[in-house]
Amino acid sequence: MSGKTESRPASAKAIRRRIPKWALQSAGSASSTEQYYLRSIGRALEVLDSFDGKAPLALTDIGARTGLPESTLFRVLLTLEKHGYLQQAVDGTYQLAAKLRFGWLIEQGNALRDKAHPELERLAHRFNETASLAYLYDDRIHVLDSIDTYHEIRMSNRIGRVLPPHCSAMGKAITAFQDRELADRILEVYGLSRRTEHSITDRGKLFAEFEEIRRTGIGCDREESTLGGICYAAAIRPAGQAVVAALSVSTPVVRMTPEREAETRQAVLEAALRVSGS
Repeated sequence: MSGKTESRPASAKAIRRRIPKWALQSAGSASSTEQYYLRSIGRALEVLDSFDGKAPLALTDIGARTGLPESTLFRVLLTLEKHGYLQQAVDGTYQLAAKLRFGWLIEQGNALRDKAHPELERLAHRFNETASLAYLYDDRIHVLDSIDTYHEIRMSNRIGRVLPPHCSAMGKAITAFQDRELADRILEVYGLSRRTEHSITDRGKLFAEFEEIRRTGIGCDREESTLGGICYAAAIRPAGQAVVAALSVSTPVVRMTPEREAETRQAVLEAALRVSGS
């Protein structure tokens, strides 16, 4: 250990928090927190917390969730809308503005990633292949988590990558469970471009495959996104909630056999069911 004494730079000095004298006088009081609590801000935050980031809510729905009187609730909603935290649709319902909705989606996606990661580890260890998780952010499907295999030849997924909804297993598995309006929007945003000779670019054939995915619970990409690669995915479907995520196992075609395919499909489906129920 060196015997040198280092002086602390001025910029590293602790920043003292200034507390008003009037607040210090009652700091030891048990009711001090309640005394300085701003009920108006509290009500506004209760209203924002009543939204789930997806479904719009009518005034009566928000009232039932918050317990606020209608006259008070109307003033809170009007204020939040004026400051750009809520948007009102032509039918009178309210929804979180984009600046809040995307933050909510990121928070929910991160929570799901933490919940699903052990299942990805289990799949990657069992098959020694790449296991991934994807999440629907508004109208784009992103890779949220991925565990690569150590094979020299492997299929990889880059976290943050936007997945094609028409020719990737997780993209198809998520899009298949959306209502027609949102499914159409997801497809319009990404487009039906041909990635390989096996890509489905016909909308009718694609929606027929979506119907099959809803029946079996499994989405498949057979060299549709990348030549030489095959992927099986299952949507995560929590009871009573919208489908916003899917997990998958990807492998080069050369390592896939009919027996391995059946085992992979079943394992992916079971993993998604466990995440859905947890």
